[in-house]
Amino acid sequence: MKKKKKYNVAVVGVGAVGVQMLRVLKEHKFPLGTLRVLARSARKIKVDNRVYDVEKISPDSFADMDFALFAGTEGEKGAAVTFAPEAVKRGAIVIDNGADFRMKKDVPLIVPEVNGKDAVNNKGIIANPNCSTIQMVAALAPIYRKAGIKRIIASTYQAASGAGRSALKQLWEETGYMHKTTNVMMAADNPMQCKATKDQAFSNQIAFNVLAQIGGFGEHDYTTEEWKMVHETHKIFKDKKIKVSATCVRVPVLNSHSESVYIETKKTITPAAVKKLLQKTKGLVVIDDPSKEKYPMPGSSSSHDEVFVGRIRKDPFVKNGLWLWIVSDNLRKGAATNAVQIAEYLIGK
Repeated sequence: MKKKKKYNVAVVGVGAVGVQMLRVLKEHKFPLGTLRVLARSARKIKVDNRVYDVEKISPDSFADMDFALFAGTEGEKGAAVTFAPEAVKRGAIVIDNGADFRMKKDVPLIVPEVNGKDAVNNKGIIANPNCSTIQMVAALAPIYRKAGIKRIIASTYQAASGAGRSALKQLWEETGYMHKTTNVMMAADNPMQCKATKDQAFSNQIAFNVLAQIGGFGEHDYTTEEWKMVHETHKIFKDKKIKVSATCVRVPVLNSHSESVYIETKKTITPAAVKKLLQKTKGLVVIDDPSKEKYPMPGSSSSHDEVFVGRIRKDPFVKNGLWLWIVSDNLRKGAATNAVQIAEYLIGK
């Protein structure tokens, strides 16, 4: 795209991801000209002591915009499906965090550190991968380039924030209810069920519980979240020969997703070599010192842009088998930060 000193940006959606987009644009010192915040209804919001005027979205909202960052409402009535084509018509490059465009052939699916160059070949729309896919491929890409990957088995431990504000509210309220109505020993001996709340995000209790389902069930009883990890990994690496299997689980953590990832490489590579390789990779932080009980955790990765990797170890029973533990803030690198980084890549920042 044409180089400028400043770029006009529209942020569409002011939920958890939209708020993070505003925060990341400011923290990264993105060269902003006009910033337009859009949603279904006009109002004011406050983010980090700054008040933003939210405008009601319309096709003309995208006039003179260089970028339109969609926070990720999906489906036929979602903002991206309705307004992304209108933004493109008016000359904006759309970067969408939802799933509507990810698997379309003419839409690049981008993690800048992994396949940023593919973003240039866009027809007006670029897609953010799913949050769980982003952190996994960011950590695996250097290994894939160096030693090749034949197989990936991923088990995710995904935070409540990945399901939006209503999910955070449900976790918080259920936790408070459990605290008020029982004590530790009673809860362990005879767990109490929380009362259902209005508009709850999960049909099952999330507090002090684990839900082995994210999204609806589909082919082979895999959930939509699990199929996203399969298909998106194939598209990003441009390699459908990788055998990818996933189990995606929701855990009672407020923010940041964790993943236990097993890989089988084509060439032999030692854990020490993997650590050295990842330590040199932009956007990754290796925390791996078992003797001092140091490894990535959701609590310490939240509010950071990097992907944290640890527990890098060899499978003692499979020649080229390796395990990695991968943690990242799903609202930042898994959504808002990745979208802003795509725009930064395109402007050469």
